[in-house]
Amino acid sequence: MERVIAYVDGFNLYFGLKSKGWQRYFWLNIPALAGNLLRPNQQLAETKYFTSRVSASPSDPDKRKRQNTYLEAIQTLPDVRVHFGHYLQSQYSCRKCGASRTVHSEKMTDVNIATEILTDAFQDRFETALLISADSDLTGPILAVRRLFPAKRVVVAFPPDRHSVQLAGAASTSFPIGRRKIAASQLPDRVTKPDGFVLQRPAKWT
Repeated sequence: MERVIAYVDGFNLYFGLKSKGWQRYFWLNIPALAGNLLRPNQQLAETKYFTSRVSASPSDPDKRKRQNTYLEAIQTLPDVRVHFGHYLQSQYSCRKCGASRTVHSEKMTDVNIATEILTDAFQDRFETALLISADSDLTGPILAVRRLFPAKRVVVAFPPDRHSVQLAGAASTSFPIGRRKIAASQLPDRVTKPDGFVLQRPAKWT
């Protein structure tokens, strides 16, 4: 069987689902989704999920709690590793009206993904890397893997409502993830942790 490692850009996937209005699918079983995208001769060896912890906001005080619940849920699944970046907070001022607002930007996710893909390639841990993202900043690492390891493949699965011409051109092949695959890859409403604590699917998403 051909070994596959999945590399999942958490926020790229989240915002793709959100822009489609598919919040009902946020309780997503990440390795199940990756497995549903494989060919019959492929086997999922590991799933790596890349994200950053969000902060609560006055308009949505439960945002961080929902994210923590989800992260704890997917970490109960076998062969799942979560890699964290971080958020930077900065002030943006409008040149026309002078109004200012706080802007949050996610950092390190693309670097973390690139590091993991290249490390795993050098350690010969996969025949195929499955990248779930549409971040064009990952074009360079994909080209590097394909140049240094011609026998290995990098397949890009684009989240809903996301696409990158650069990534598609760099990858061995690429395709969009359809609603049916996502709908078929949901966690149960209740997930039990090893210590017996039960995680409940949030009743409301934003």
